[in-house]
Amino acid sequence: MRLGEFVTIIRRWWILLAVPTMIVTIVGLIFYEAPSDRYVTTVRLSAALAPDEHLATNRTQFDTTYYSWLSSEYLVSGLSDWSVTGAFATAVSKQLENDNTYISASIVQNSLSSDYVRSEVVIYVNSRDPDHTSKIANAAIKVMQEQNKNVFPQLGGRNATVVALDKPTVTLASPGITQYLEMLVRIATGIVLGLLLVLCGHYFDPYIRNRSDVEMLGIQVIMENTRQ
Repeated sequence: MRLGEFVTIIRRWWILLAVPTMIVTIVGLIFYEAPSDRYVTTVRLSAALAPDEHLATNRTQFDTTYYSWLSSEYLVSGLSDWSVTGAFATAVSKQLENDNTYISASIVQNSLSSDYVRSEVVIYVNSRDPDHTSKIANAAIKVMQEQNKNVFPQLGGRNATVVALDKPTVTLASPGITQYLEMLVRIATGIVLGLLLVLCGHYFDPYIRNRSDVEMLGIQVIMENTRQ
């Protein structure tokens, strides 16, 4: 397809290009949030159950700590999943209230993310306030240490041992380039969608509009009236 033909198609079906572009742009502007600096901190924690005492007196067991290491793998996975739930956010929010800091559970949940590696669970905290970031991190550590028995019935009503390996250190994180380009990406998405609709409109158009449409049917054109 030559460029001139493509321009003609767009002129014919311009409404299909304009509508999705306008809709995506308007929706993007409504929900757009300007990029801002965030304060972040990362905390690593180890977790495990203490070795079962009756195994220490059983000489047939080759390693009394083996099952503690094994359970640790499952435990940190569960703690990581728990840390991003609404229940955990609610518990952290209540813990903050005990320290005279009031942050809603929804804000806490949006500030938390998590991962785990081997026998360590990693908690990431971010917010626009450095003080809130630090307090949420410390409250999350406390909840994870003191309330994990309420979440995992496998623990039999006793808390697993959770040890914070890092002291929350808050640092400033500037917005990434992707955040600045977010609005442009949305507009580009609307344009691409519009172009697809234009091509579909042209492909399914049942009318013969010019010489090329006739020639595509295998009919030889002898004469063409170019007057508009």
